[in-house]
Amino acid sequence: MTAKREQEKLNEIWREYKEAKSEEARNLLVEEYIPLVKYVAGRLAINLPNSVDVGDLEGFGFFGLLDAIEKFDYTRNIKFETYASTRIRGAILDGLRSMDWVPRSTRAKARELEDTIYHLTNKLGRNPADAEIAAALDVPMERYYELLDEVRGVNLFSLDETLAAKDSDDSLHMLDLVSADDQSPDEIVVQSETVDELARAIESLSEREQLVLSLYYDDELTLKEIGHVLNVSESRVSQIHTKVIMTLRGSFKEFEKRRD
Repeated sequence: MTAKREQEKLNEIWREYKEAKSEEARNLLVEEYIPLVKYVAGRLAINLPNSVDVGDLEGFGFFGLLDAIEKFDYTRNIKFETYASTRIRGAILDGLRSMDWVPRSTRAKARELEDTIYHLTNKLGRNPADAEIAAALDVPMERYYELLDEVRGVNLFSLDETLAAKDSDDSLHMLDLVSADDQSPDEIVVQSETVDELARAIESLSEREQLVLSLYYDDELTLKEIGHVLNVSESRVSQIHTKVIMTLRGSFKEFEKRRD
């Protein structure tokens, strides 16, 4: 079957579900997009400790898929995969929050690290280097990199912090900015000043940091694959990613203070 014919058949299933509320059509849609749940769960699992079961993530994500199928308007010129991915990811993160799997000690370390980056950025007028952050924390570089590894899972939640109305279908999330060129105006509607501010924050990152974000979120490479591109270890890519997300959080915190 050609790709065009497959798409036509899929459109027919969408029409049958939306117009006739066919349970059979709904089940066909679920079957069609279940791989998307597995994909999103697998991507999130990369940043989580081995103690978190991928099956649990997929279970949370399944409810996000159901919500996306229910709310999706197939008549709009939007890819369902793009629409659904955000809801699947959000459902998984909500599930993780309900598990409260991050120890308090880890959250405290993450706050200290994030606050240090935030204050250094304001003091220096630029994003601090790793050595400067380690010095401010009064720890050797080896311990600094260990801290980045320890707190990496906490930053999952920062990736899906909504910058617009939480329940809006047009909400923007921090990671959407990384691949904003691929998003249509119908998919993302936010105040332009917020977009501009975070876009500037991303532009202030080093070329390597921007490349990590682009390869991970836009090109959807794994951390291991990005490591091959940069000729560094998978662990080092994860550390760069964690530092970047904390830096972006700090930039947005400063922006919110100015707006208040």
